[in-house]
Amino acid sequence: EVQADPALATTKNGLKSEPFSEARLAALQQEGRPVFVYFTADWCVTCKVNEKGALERPQVAEAFASKQIAVLVGDWTRGDAAIGRFLEKHGRSGVPLYLYYAPGKPAEILPQVLTTSRLVSLAS
Repeated sequence: EVQADPALATTKNGLKSEPFSEARLAALQQEGRPVFVYFTADWCVTCKVNEKGALERPQVAEAFASKQIAVLVGDWTRGDAAIGRFLEKHGRSGVPLYLYYAPGKPAEILPQVLTTSRLVSLAS
């Protein structure tokens, strides 16, 4: 079992996350963990609004922690080619993109505008 380096995990108001990679996503899915993946960029206004308005809320962190939902963040600020290809595979040409992987199910694409209640509902 490969453990992620805890130094890579970042916390914003309790929401623990680690950098996105397809390999890490696959490993978490293989463990049977639910995974929330989001793609953002420093220049993306919608992304920043969602981060402040929904993702960084303590009730989201508590709900995700209660169900052990892993959080992977793809930072597309510099146009990372691997992230670009992943976005294209999901029918997007840019950010934001929010995906939820329930164990054993295909990815659910969430709306581009997030709400705290929508995120908390993933854990129910």
